[in-house]
Amino acid sequence: MKRMIVALLVLCMSASMLAGCGGGGNNAAADTGENGSTNETDAESSGDSGSSSSAKKTFVFGDTTFNAENEEPTVNPHEVYAGWACMRYGVGETLFRINDNMELDPWLAESYELVDDLTWKITMKDNVCFSNGKTCDAAAVKACLDHLIEVHDRARGDLMIDTIDSDGQTLMIKTSVPAPSLLNYLSEPYGCIIDMDAGITDEGIVVGTGPYVPVELVTDDHLNLVKNENYWDGPVHIDEITVRTISDGDTLALALQSGEIDAAYGMAYASYPLFENDNYTFSGTQTSRSFYCQMNYTSPVIQDDAVRKAVAMGINKEGFVNTLLNGYGYVATGAFPDSVAFGGSTLTTETYDPEGAMKVLEDAGWVDSDGDGIREKNGQKLEIRWLSYPSRQELPLLAESAQATLKDIGIQLNLNVTADHNSIATDQSAWDIYVGANVNSGLGDPTNFFSTHCLDASTKNRGSYHNDELEKLSVQLNSSFDQDERNQIAIQMQQQLLDDNAFVFCSFLRMSMISKSNVTGLTAHPCDFYELTAELDIN
Repeated sequence: MKRMIVALLVLCMSASMLAGCGGGGNNAAADTGENGSTNETDAESSGDSGSSSSAKKTFVFGDTTFNAENEEPTVNPHEVYAGWACMRYGVGETLFRINDNMELDPWLAESYELVDDLTWKITMKDNVCFSNGKTCDAAAVKACLDHLIEVHDRARGDLMIDTIDSDGQTLMIKTSVPAPSLLNYLSEPYGCIIDMDAGITDEGIVVGTGPYVPVELVTDDHLNLVKNENYWDGPVHIDEITVRTISDGDTLALALQSGEIDAAYGMAYASYPLFENDNYTFSGTQTSRSFYCQMNYTSPVIQDDAVRKAVAMGINKEGFVNTLLNGYGYVATGAFPDSVAFGGSTLTTETYDPEGAMKVLEDAGWVDSDGDGIREKNGQKLEIRWLSYPSRQELPLLAESAQATLKDIGIQLNLNVTADHNSIATDQSAWDIYVGANVNSGLGDPTNFFSTHCLDASTKNRGSYHNDELEKLSVQLNSSFDQDERNQIAIQMQQQLLDDNAFVFCSFLRMSMISKSNVTGLTAHPCDFYELTAELDIN
């Protein structure tokens, strides 16, 4: 039925457009369809927006992470945790963005001013419009942010917005407390500006300002996009895009080999050699995506300090990175990489030391009295339930590596690597260690990781970790506008996590996208937010 609606819209298009808000594309023969989609009336004009070619350019992108398992069921940025798909696939854009140096730049915004500790003045660019042709002014931004903080618990806690006022192109945001990271949070994918007047469909389709317009979405299967003929920031080269959910890495490799897809995200490292030739191009970069272990402090076995310390000493990070990841990563110390000013270069943590780990357990009373290789204490076997998920193909590899090395020190690791990890994690009696992947400094600022994962009020403090000193440091971090001071506080907070062995940060990812050699403009970014952009092209 949806395809029929789109087809009827194509037949009913008008030759006129809203004036004054067009982008660099060819708008002369396009009209706005349902949910902001635009469709050509003349096949002669449906090619590359910078040429007169009559052939449509189509692109198929295979992605292992576009699914409900990764909390990316739709392109609605106000749904679930992150809203990454809205930004990654070029549907939505934010007021600010993170540049290649992991610094904050205006995007839809033209400029900003900190009026006082509670008040931010943001001026919008004049030429921005939504894909349906409507001007994206301060009032539209206010409507979007008002809805976001109404329905999105994490955003509401992050942004700490008290009031928003709009006047023409000027947005005045007043926070309830000093919010030094407000602009960084507004670059978070959930901050994509969408047209609330157009609404959100039952399928999770929205109208954004990005270079591509969603026209069909089936969760865990595919997303269809078309070129935004009203794009405000230059020409868009690809006419139609399909994002295919291919959660299995081997299947993804076969799809790229066979030509079913033009590019892939999330390829298994073992498959990389298949594409290391002139027919394909790799785009890779170091990121702050951390593969980490989060301890469940409600679990009796994890409450034992010696067990947490032994686990930290019993995971072979170097072996995981160098062997299982084929070098496509780097060993982590703390929550953030050394490449950022608040990173891990001065931190200390446990290193891989099986002999030392065994002594720690022995001294705490964990001994193997029956000779089966697994330690016991007070009649209880030292068994740990490890909860993770498979769509990040590194995580099953980490699980198998940890299972082997922890067994060597007398810990039995019972693995549960499942797509149902989110619902299981809410039952604290069902697991002992949660293992995931998170972009810890994707906003160019340390606050987001701590506020999301480590504090009493954190939405993803799955294991109910608490530390009085960490809570105090968090208050200092969130009230200081001095960047050097913020960096030092973040380092102290990381050290506290490491001293408690509340988290084990195993590695950071060197992410790669692989494409056919005729694809250009598909570029890996350090924060992992931006993938399908207006620069994407097929030659």
